[in-house]
Amino acid sequence: MGFGEIHSALTSRNYTRHMAGSDSREIERKYAVTDSRPIPPLVSLSGVIRVQRPRIFSLEAVYFDTAELSLDEQHITLRRRTGGVDAGWHLKLPLSADERSELHEPLGTDPELVPARLRRVVAVHTRGRALVPVVNLKTRRTVRRLLGPNDEILGLFCDDEVEAVRLVPSSLSQSWREWELELVDGDSSMLDAADTLFAAAGVVRSESPSKLAHALGVREPRRSFSAPPAPRSSGELLAAAFADYRRELVSQDARVREDLPDALHRMRVAVARIRATIATFRPLLREEVQSRLRPELSWIGHTLGAARDAEVMIAWAASVLRSEPVDLVLGPIADRMERQLRLDSDEARSVLRDALDSSRYFRLLDSVDALASGELLTSLADTRAKDALPELVNRRIACLRRAMHLADKARDPSQHDLALHEVRKEAKKVRYAAQLISPLRPKRTKRLATAATAIQEVLGTHQDSVVARQALLRLSTDAHNAGENTFTYGRLHAIEQARAEDSEAEYERAIRRIPKSLDTA
Repeated sequence: MGFGEIHSALTSRNYTRHMAGSDSREIERKYAVTDSRPIPPLVSLSGVIRVQRPRIFSLEAVYFDTAELSLDEQHITLRRRTGGVDAGWHLKLPLSADERSELHEPLGTDPELVPARLRRVVAVHTRGRALVPVVNLKTRRTVRRLLGPNDEILGLFCDDEVEAVRLVPSSLSQSWREWELELVDGDSSMLDAADTLFAAAGVVRSESPSKLAHALGVREPRRSFSAPPAPRSSGELLAAAFADYRRELVSQDARVREDLPDALHRMRVAVARIRATIATFRPLLREEVQSRLRPELSWIGHTLGAARDAEVMIAWAASVLRSEPVDLVLGPIADRMERQLRLDSDEARSVLRDALDSSRYFRLLDSVDALASGELLTSLADTRAKDALPELVNRRIACLRRAMHLADKARDPSQHDLALHEVRKEAKKVRYAAQLISPLRPKRTKRLATAATAIQEVLGTHQDSVVARQALLRLSTDAHNAGENTFTYGRLHAIEQARAEDSEAEYERAIRRIPKSLDTA
């Protein structure tokens, strides 16, 4: 945790953010230093008025990772620390070069059993592999508080003497000295001033982002999920998009497992973007992407969709009943709706949790990694982006217009609803494709994406109405069988029918803005 445990011991300010079971953020820099190097005058740092007397702490930590070091691959550290005042489990997740978020949990009774919450957060990286001790580390830490004009703690300077024993991939003992400077109430100018002060004393920033990285040493280069600064080939542009989608998918995985707000929606969108991009730019991808990965993405997408739809229905039910006149809400409709929709949501969430913990999902993530790193591109991806990609987007526009035509011809109400849902899915594909190639034709792709988004949104409202009416029919049938008053169910069904008709009227206006091709956008 850097200096969190020291901060807890020395000040009650923001104390709870460093306690086991809480979360926090740290902003710090590390410096490589020789054993004999004296500490420069810290009082010369930006804003520092005085430096308090040092205090010494003895800390011990065991770092956990998979045998393949999957967490280190993502610059994530997971440790169990004893000694000091913040004994417990600490999980550090990188936010930027200098900033990390931390999750804290109590020590527990089993020194090798990682708390369930922390296992959930890193499951997207460990993917079913066991977490085992990889480094034992002892630190003699000397801490100095850096105080401002009103005795506020601007930062904590730590002089660490470290002894580390690496356990994997082979045993190795090391010792070194390093300095750390963590911000408390100070700002980044203090860190920049420290860079200058320490450099003048012959001390530079550490090449290792953490003690764990130092202990593990230099390894094979990590797989890259970043594109060149200015992608030119079709493959470079495509890989850059897949890398962005992968990053969002991985980011939201942990948030979904924690049931955090909007996480389901955002993870579902990330999967939808990957699926849509595969569909549009199929000729540039290897056959296995279509035959193996795309069906798996469809599986997890539908699983996420069921949980998200249940979530939306709960919010819809609460909203629609609040908007109804009290004298028109007859019978125990609120209780029945809440009870049944909660059951639906719990069941969908349970199915989703099982899916996210399955080897099937973890292997899907492996394939997404390969996709984002550019490993699954064909030789056609070497073509110039501006020559190949617009034509593939034109094909996607043609698919949308064909879906619009089929919806117009559908006469049976249920088939018409299904056809409109297909139009919405095709509109999303057009939108995502236009956004992907926006660097090639900014103005035309912006107009195309705007037109496709309008269709997607209005048909989203239509589909919400379809789902709501299906739920109302099911709920009213159960209520009737139980001898309850069903008047309000019928009223709400009629309101939703009217909402669908309004959406269709908007849709008819929106489709006029869809061009025949990019050239006419």
